[in-house]
Amino acid sequence: MAKVVADISVSLDGFVTGPEPGPGRGLGRGGEALHLWAFEGDAIDKTVLAESTDATGAVVMGRALFDVVDGPDGWNDEVGYGAGLAAQPPVLVVTRVPPAEVRQADRFTFVVDGIASAVEKGRSLADDRDVVIMGGGATVRGAIEAGVVDELRLHLAPVLLGGGTKLFEGATPRRLRQIHVRASGHATHLTYRVD
Repeated sequence: MAKVVADISVSLDGFVTGPEPGPGRGLGRGGEALHLWAFEGDAIDKTVLAESTDATGAVVMGRALFDVVDGPDGWNDEVGYGAGLAAQPPVLVVTRVPPAEVRQADRFTFVVDGIASAVEKGRSLADDRDVVIMGGGATVRGAIEAGVVDELRLHLAPVLLGGGTKLFEGATPRRLRQIHVRASGHATHLTYRVD
């Protein structure tokens, strides 16, 4: 059965975007520093990225993140989950109302009945590969709260953003079991078992 992995980059002060995120500035002011490990990373970062992407059978994201990646400065043939691979994984978008127009319609499926349903649909598409919940912060937090996450992977970026979207604001207190740590020059990659 597919493993469900919540996978997201976070600042040292707990933000997954900088202040004022949105279309045209998806990661907010200063938020690009969160993903330097993915775009300018060293050998460790490249290994982490390749292992995760190679193991992914389906991706789940929230509507706010979709609006950014489907925007004019969003995903294209060179940038996006699985870009450059022979087969890019299908992407399920959790939303109440699907958009009227989608720039890359063949990549996205809209799920209107919640995160648990999106994960279940992802499992059916992923076969034995991972279902990756990539964000945004509310979607990752909601998936953990719904009890559908097996592992949480945080890419801890050495940056203080001072504001933006908090990853765990309002989350239910819980203990996680750390199962893996890899440090690079751009991030500390942490993996936790969610029980």
